[in-house]
Amino acid sequence: MNKTILMILNCFFSVLLFSGCNTESGDTNSTPQEATQEAVNPSDSQTQEDTSTSSHYPVLLGMDEEAPEPISLDEDLLRDGWISLFDGNTLYGWVAECEADWSVEDGTITVSQGDVGLLRTVTTFSNYQLQLEFKSESGTNSGVFLNTPGKPIDPSSDCYELNIADADNPFPTGSLVGRKKIEGDNHSAEWQTYDITVTDGAIKVYLDGNLILDYTDDAPINRGYIALQHNSGKVSFRNILLRPIGSSSLFNGQDLTGWIEYPEMDSRFSVDTDGHIYVENGRGQLETEDSYADFILQLECFTHAPNLNSGIFFRCIPGDTMMGYESQIHNGMKDNNPLTPEDHGTGGIFRRQTARRIVATDQEWFYNTIIADGDHFAVWVNGYQVSNWRDERDSDENPRRGLRKEAGTIMIQGHDPTTQISFRNLSILELPAMSNVTEQ
Repeated sequence: MNKTILMILNCFFSVLLFSGCNTESGDTNSTPQEATQEAVNPSDSQTQEDTSTSSHYPVLLGMDEEAPEPISLDEDLLRDGWISLFDGNTLYGWVAECEADWSVEDGTITVSQGDVGLLRTVTTFSNYQLQLEFKSESGTNSGVFLNTPGKPIDPSSDCYELNIADADNPFPTGSLVGRKKIEGDNHSAEWQTYDITVTDGAIKVYLDGNLILDYTDDAPINRGYIALQHNSGKVSFRNILLRPIGSSSLFNGQDLTGWIEYPEMDSRFSVDTDGHIYVENGRGQLETEDSYADFILQLECFTHAPNLNSGIFFRCIPGDTMMGYESQIHNGMKDNNPLTPEDHGTGGIFRRQTARRIVATDQEWFYNTIIADGDHFAVWVNGYQVSNWRDERDSDENPRRGLRKEAGTIMIQGHDPTTQISFRNLSILELPAMSNVTEQ
C-alpha cells in the first residue's frame, strides 16, 4: 500500500531546467542569455523546492514522489485518445484546494476528514468524456466537479457539480447540484461508475451503465478543471480516465497539405505508402500553416531505431527556426532505468522539465498527448502523465526566453542525420477562452 498524505509542504515546481537537446555540433538555437542560464542551472537539477512551511492553498501534489510503473491502458482506449488522470499510486497532476486528508490507498484516491473543498486537476479541459469509479459510505456527501474553478462559489452558475449523496440529500447521487435533481436512491455500498460526457454545456451521465442525467445548460461553461470533492464522510475514487471530444485532424494521411516545408534545411519530410509522415536526414522542421494557443494535441509516433531524437514544438514564432516550446521525443535511459531519462526523455518539456519516467519503447508505436493551457504544460505518453510544468518566467514573444501565451505554429523536428521517425493520427482540440477560471 502506497499512501500519499496531503499535509505536505508547499512544493512549487517552476525553477527552470536547462540542459540541451543538442545536435552533434550543439544546440544551434541557444541564445547567449540561455547559455548563461544553463551555467547557473546545471542539467542534473530537475527542480529546486521551497521547503518552507505553508498552509496556503492550492497545493501542488505528487511532484516529489517516484513515478510508479504505469497501469497499462487497453490499445483500443489509447487509439481513441484516452488518458489517465490518476496513476494509481500518487497525486501527480492534482492540486488540493483545501486542507483535508487526501491520500492514495490501495490504488484509490481517498478522503474522509478536513475542510470542505476540492482536489482538482492542474490542467483545465473543455469537451470530453470522463469515466471514473467511486465508493462512498452511507451519509457521505461528495461529488465530481466539471468545468470548475478551484474554489467555486455557486454550483448553479460557475461549475457543474455531479453529486454523490444519499437519497435524503436535496440532490442525490446523479444530480447536478443547483441545476437538476434525480429522484430515487442510487447509493450503493459497492463501487459505482460514472461515465460523463461534457460537450458545450450538454452533459450526459451514465451511472453503472444506465443513463441517469441528460442536461443542457443555456449559458454553458466551456472550460475548467475536473475536481473531486470532500464535504462530509468517506469517499474513494479510482480508474479516472478522460478522452477529448471534438478534435480536428492536422494530417490527411495522403500529402502535406496544411504544412509548410523547408527544403533548404537538411531534413526530408514525406508521406510514406502507409499514410504516415516520415522524417529522415539532418536538422529541420515541418510547420503547420495555422497557429494555436491553448490546445490538446494528440498523435502517434514510431522511432525506427534506438535512442533517436526528435520533438514536437508548439506556440512557435511562425517561420522561425524551432522557436517554441518543445515536447521531447527520446526514449533513451541512463543505466537502462526508466526513471532516469536521457536528454529530458519522451514527454519532457525540453530544457524545462525532465519526464518523470520513460514510458514509450523504441521501434513500437506510442501515443502522445500534449496540453498547452495558459502558462501550464502537461504531456501524457501511452496515457500516462510524464510532465507537469508551469512557466513562471516573464512574458516574451520567444518561448526560449520567457512565457509565451500567444498562438503559434506547431512544428515536427528533424534532429540530426540519424533521424528516422514516423508520425500518424495527428489531431488537435483548441480550448476556448476561460470565463470562470482564474490561473492558480
